[in-house]
Amino acid sequence: MKRLSLTLLAVAIILSGCCSTQTADHITQTSTIDALLAGMYDGDMTCGELLENGDFGIGTFDTLDGEMIVHKGKLYQIKADGHVHRPAMSTKTPFASVCQFNPEIQFQIQTANFKAVNAIIDEKIPNQNLFVAIEITGTFKYVKTRSVPAQKKPYPPLSEVAKTQPIFKRQNVVGTIVGFRCPAFVKGINVPGYHFHFLSDDKNFGGHILEFQLDSGLCKADICNKYTLILPQSDILKDLDLSQDKSEELEKVEMGN
Repeated sequence: MKRLSLTLLAVAIILSGCCSTQTADHITQTSTIDALLAGMYDGDMTCGELLENGDFGIGTFDTLDGEMIVHKGKLYQIKADGHVHRPAMSTKTPFASVCQFNPEIQFQIQTANFKAVNAIIDEKIPNQNLFVAIEITGTFKYVKTRSVPAQKKPYPPLSEVAKTQPIFKRQNVVGTIVGFRCPAFVKGINVPGYHFHFLSDDKNFGGHILEFQLDSGLCKADICNKYTLILPQSDILKDLDLSQDKSEELEKVEMGN
């Protein structure tokens, strides 16, 4: 299926009629975060197509059916019942970001919560105007996550869905954080700042991270300077008003407020 592809590389804008292929330091994204906030939960890209663009990333699924983690080329779905599933490659996604993970930087982190981890990464990688794919593997004293249930039409906005989202908590868990730090200039397109999902090593726990306390872990970071946004070529975004600033709404949804 042909798609409209918008590639941002430095100041260059390239229009492409097909999906991008795996390249180093390149993030590929389908649709926008503001479209998701507005309730556009219909998947447009299959998981199989998504994995053609990267082996590492996060997102969600058709009808907002749970949280997505792509790690080491494998795709996981944490549904609203808290269980971890392996979805079919024909399953579609309305929003996801992936890259071919090839970290240039790694460092140990000891005894740090969500905010402290962000500050440590900012210190190690101070350039806030590049994208960073982040993997943190380790032992966690505490992890708090959420997932969201599949929605039915007419879809409510994400802020309404988040009010009743299932919350999961786990203590003394070994697992992996997968996510990105995005520049401020992607406001409306992706999540500015940090956006993390979690998957336990036993594959029995995960979701979108709300809070965590890391005992000890290894952070690996892949700095990315290429970014491709793939929008649906169909008219599914036609009637959405994406002109409004949804920053406050996004912050509440991301942090579970």
